[in-house]
Amino acid sequence: MNPLAQELNDLLAQHNPHVLEMLSDLGKNLFFPKGILTQSAEAKGKAHKYNATIGIATENGGPMFLSCIQDKLSAFDPKDIFPYAPPAGKPELRSLWREKQLRENPSLQGKHFSNPIVTNALTHGLSIVADLFIDKGDHLILPDMLWGNYNLTFGTCCGAIVKKHPTFTVTGGYDIDAFKAVLKDTAEEKGKAVVLLNFPNNPSGYTPTVAEGDALVAAIKEVAESGCNIVAVTDDAYFGLFYEDSLKESLFGKLANLHPRILAVKLDGATKEEFVWGFRTGFITFADGNEYENTPVMTALEKKTMGIIRARISNCPHPSQTFVIEALRSPHFLAQKEEKFQVMKGRALKTKQVLNSGKYDSAWTYYPFNSGYFMCLKLKQVDAEKLRVHLLDKYGVGAISTSKTDLRIAFSCIAEEHIPELFDIIYQGVQDLT
Repeated sequence: MNPLAQELNDLLAQHNPHVLEMLSDLGKNLFFPKGILTQSAEAKGKAHKYNATIGIATENGGPMFLSCIQDKLSAFDPKDIFPYAPPAGKPELRSLWREKQLRENPSLQGKHFSNPIVTNALTHGLSIVADLFIDKGDHLILPDMLWGNYNLTFGTCCGAIVKKHPTFTVTGGYDIDAFKAVLKDTAEEKGKAVVLLNFPNNPSGYTPTVAEGDALVAAIKEVAESGCNIVAVTDDAYFGLFYEDSLKESLFGKLANLHPRILAVKLDGATKEEFVWGFRTGFITFADGNEYENTPVMTALEKKTMGIIRARISNCPHPSQTFVIEALRSPHFLAQKEEKFQVMKGRALKTKQVLNSGKYDSAWTYYPFNSGYFMCLKLKQVDAEKLRVHLLDKYGVGAISTSKTDLRIAFSCIAEEHIPELFDIIYQGVQDLT
C-alpha cells in the first residue's frame, strides 16, 4: 500500500475506525499523489521568474486560446475558462454550494460536514461512492422503483448485490417496514450496508412525507446501533422540485452526525436544479457520524475522493463551473428559479388532475407522486413494453416501460396544455391493444 494511502487510513482508524471499515479495498488504497499537481501548486506561489510546471500552454501572461472559441465566450476571462480546474473544483464554487446547502436544508444548521467536492454531475458522484465503498458482494439497498443506471454503476461495474424492497405500501405510502426488513437482513448477513435514498424518486416522482423521512432515518439509526456500518447516500438529483405535501429538504441533514457507524453522503448538482443538464456539474459532500467536528475524517475522505477523480478523469470541466458560479452570484437567480419551479409544479398538478378525472380508471392506476420530473402508470390490462412500442409506432408518442406493468411519463417535458391529449393518446393505445 502506498504510504500516502496508509497515512489517510491511519487518520480514519484514529478518528472513526467505522469509516475505515466501510471503505472498499480500492477505497483503502486511494490517496491523492504528491506529484505534478502538488509541485505545481508550490511553484505557483514561489516561481516568480519562470513557472515551467503545469501542462498548459500560455501566452501574454494567460492561457493560450483560439479566438474562434474565445469570441463566443467573450463575457468570461480566459483564465476562468481554459486552464484546468483544481482537482476538488473551484474553491469559490464549493463555498457557494455549501452556503446553498445550508440555506435550503434547515436540518443542516449546526451540523458538521465537509466542503462539497465538484464531480462531473450526479452519475460521476455515484461512481465515486461505488469506488470508495463497494466491494464485490456488498449489498446496495434500493426501492424496487429505481433508476436503472444504479444497476450498471454499482452492480455491473463494482459487483454490488442490489437488494430491493417494495417502494409503496398497498395504501400508497412509502414502505418503511419493507426498507427496514431488508436493511436488517443485510446487517445480519454483511455487517455493512450501502443505502441509497433517491428523492424525488426516479421513476416514481415520489418524495416521502416528513413523518416517513423521520421513520427512514430512525430505521437507519436503529440498525447502526445494532452494530452495522451504514453508508447512507442521498441522491438529490431532483432536489427542490417538491410540489405538494412532502419533505422539502434532503435527508442528508438528518443523517449527518447521527451515529458513529453512519457515514452520510450527499450527491447533488446544478444539473437539474439549475436546468443545465449538459454542464455536468455536481457535488459530493460527506458528514461524519460523530456529533463533534471530525476534521481528520473529512480530510481523509476528501483526499481519497480527489485521488479517484485524479485517477479516473483528472479533473472536472472548468467552463461549466464558472457558469454555475455566475448563476449563483446573480441577483436574478432565485426569482428565475422560482419562475421555472412554478411551470414544473403546474405540469405536475395538471397531470394529477387529468389522472383523477376517472376517465382512465379501466386502463390503469397510478403510483403516488408529488415531486420531480416523473410519474408512473400501473397498467391493468396490457404489457408496458408492448404499449410503449405501439404508442411510438402508431402515434409518435414516447414513454418508458420500467416493468411489465409500469409506464414512466416525464411530465417535465410536456407543456401543461398538452397533458390531457397525451393521456388521451395513451388511453387510446391501451384500447387498441385490448
